[in-house]
Amino acid sequence: MTEEEPADTGALGDVLELPAASRATDIALEELELVFAFIYARVGNRADTEDLTQQVAMKAIPRLRQGAPASAIRGYLFATARSVLGGFWSTRLGLSEAELHDDLALAAPAPPPSEANTETVHRILAELSDNYRRVLELRFLHGYSLKEVAAEMRSSVGAVKVMQLRALRAAAKVRLDE
Repeated sequence: MTEEEPADTGALGDVLELPAASRATDIALEELELVFAFIYARVGNRADTEDLTQQVAMKAIPRLRQGAPASAIRGYLFATARSVLGGFWSTRLGLSEAELHDDLALAAPAPPPSEANTETVHRILAELSDNYRRVLELRFLHGYSLKEVAAEMRSSVGAVKVMQLRALRAAAKVRLDE
């Protein structure tokens, strides 16, 4: 073959050379095992976990900054995984992602209350109006979601959010030293 002749790309023996993977992509591919474990712990189903991990890879890897440190790549992968999980659970549970996020933020386990803390909570609640007391009891003592509180109080989710904010502000102003 001379220099003027084009290379034969149709022959069986030819190998197609793909561009070398970037360092950022290599790091991301190594981290996907941890992302898989992270997602599996939150989904508990191997098939869904594989699909969600693939979604994370498809969304995150093309957007990686070349030359980014491994910690930044790992952080971006896990942020993408949380986003993908939010969409998954939102669809699965029929909730908006904002409402789901609000409920997940409250899901962190709290330490068991002491008698002094319980007494303080009851004293604060006793100082609030009935609506404020009820919304705080349902949300924080009984663990209701915003949607459940709205149904219980025959109100909208937006109204419950506003009432909860106002109730928390009123509770913060209660003087306990009297």
